[in-house]
Amino acid sequence: QLRIKESGGGLVQPGGSLRLSCTTIGFTLDYYNIGWLRQAPGKEREGVSCVSRYGDSTAYADSVKGRFSVSRAKNTVYLQMNSLKPEDTGLYYCAPALDGCSHQRWSSNMGPNGQGTQVTVSS
Repeated sequence: QLRIKESGGGLVQPGGSLRLSCTTIGFTLDYYNIGWLRQAPGKEREGVSCVSRYGDSTAYADSVKGRFSVSRAKNTVYLQMNSLKPEDTGLYYCAPALDGCSHQRWSSNMGPNGQGTQVTVSS
């Protein structure tokens, strides 16, 4: 069975931090550029961050620059989220970024994602 699994979400107060993890079952992430996306209720899914296969290139949405940081280790991709805001609330997914991370529309061509992990930022 081939599956992507996101974890690490939760309820956090504004200004708090969370670290999301993206791992796989049945195959390795190590061969893929990986993107993080999120979807808030009533909004379209948006690309949050992307990391290249070798970790030498990253991309961030303007709304999270300076607050979020993406990194990767063997078969795991992390999204460190600091200074969280209520508008960061949403269901976060990871998926292969099929066209890489080096262009503005990297999130427009994504592979399959997992079920996501919920992030709620609220006081």
